[in-house]
Amino acid sequence: MQVEVSADTSLTMMRNLLRIRMVEERIAALYPEQEMRCPTHFSIGQEATAVGVCAHLQKDDLIASAHRSHAHYLAKGGNLRAMLAELYGKATGCAKGKGGSMHLIDLEAGFLGAVPVVGSTIPIGVGVSFSSHLRGESQLVVIFFGDGATETGAFHESLNFASIHKLPIVMVCENNLYSVLTPIEARHPEGREIAQLAEAHGALSLQGDGNDVETVYALADHAIAHARSGAGPAFIELKTYRWLEHCGPLVDSNLRSKSEMDAWRARDPVTIYLDRLIARGILSDVEEMRNEIEAEIDAAVAFAKESPFPEREEMTRHLYATAADGSA
Repeated sequence: MQVEVSADTSLTMMRNLLRIRMVEERIAALYPEQEMRCPTHFSIGQEATAVGVCAHLQKDDLIASAHRSHAHYLAKGGNLRAMLAELYGKATGCAKGKGGSMHLIDLEAGFLGAVPVVGSTIPIGVGVSFSSHLRGESQLVVIFFGDGATETGAFHESLNFASIHKLPIVMVCENNLYSVLTPIEARHPEGREIAQLAEAHGALSLQGDGNDVETVYALADHAIAHARSGAGPAFIELKTYRWLEHCGPLVDSNLRSKSEMDAWRARDPVTIYLDRLIARGILSDVEEMRNEIEAEIDAAVAFAKESPFPEREEMTRHLYATAADGSA
């Protein structure tokens, strides 16, 4: 499946790939200082899935994410300063310093939120889409989750419901081959692809290389057009690989084979696309781009560290929805 990608879009996607990689590398470097007290799940190695899908989205399109949410948040236009402040638990964070890495939110950017419980974001996203449907609207909702989420009842029930009501939803499964440390072959029957599960629920089901941003871009183009047309939900399985441990900034090389990790690192989505754009003559020198991103990260880290912590009375705010009369 091929879709023409303009030079401007190519450069934007390259910058977003590099920016997400550099942001997460900085977080990994700072994490041992123990000023970030929340658990962190890194997307290093998986950046192309978020970038290729979100390149098609408008500000008023909505996305939802799970515990590995940094890439989705940034690719959808979330505020870097607010994200880093959230990881530091500061009042200027996107969740007021009370959520941490796994509870990012930015409604102005169309980022519904991230929820750490595996599979739980899926019914939330479907619920938001259904409420839009009941209001006579057709707001697109994109839901990101990992391969482990497809083993939950919530996934199957939600996708079935979305298909019945032909909701404009795109579900994106980032299949990084592991659920924490358990490989997919220990969890799924031999020869069965995750994409087949979605097909059985009546959704348009697509599958492709999650490490090639242009492949992701093309699949997302087809899936999003299908969902927007009123034909019902679409599902994309993107095969990719996380470089770091399930949770944290380290490498669990003692638990995964070196040959496997080396093979996937050789398919680095950032390097693949950089080399391609240089070969096409679209980009000649990445250093200026890298320096701009580095300066942005420096400023965001300084902002986060200098920001105040939430006041004590903030602890019990936002626990319950506010009624129309202003009561909790």
